[in-house]
Amino acid sequence: MKCFEPGKTYWTRSIGDSECIYTITVARRTAKTITTTEGKTLHPKPRYDNEAEFVMPHGRYSMAASIDAAHEGSGPR
Repeated sequence: MKCFEPGKTYWTRSIGDSECIYTITVARRTAKTITTTEGKTLHPKPRYDNEAEFVMPHGRYSMAASIDAAHEGSGPR
């Protein structure tokens, strides 16, 4: 399973606007939490296929962004 790692940036596209890219950069990592460079503490969960972890940095609601560890880097080129 791909896991979030400190010092790396992860991204996803917005559901409503494909040109909007959400990113997080992991500052610290423990077994149960990650802390972003913005100071937000998130609790990663396994993705539905157990291939990677994911977080929802803006909360859980119907169109919330979901960032997984498989999308590493600053975003699409």
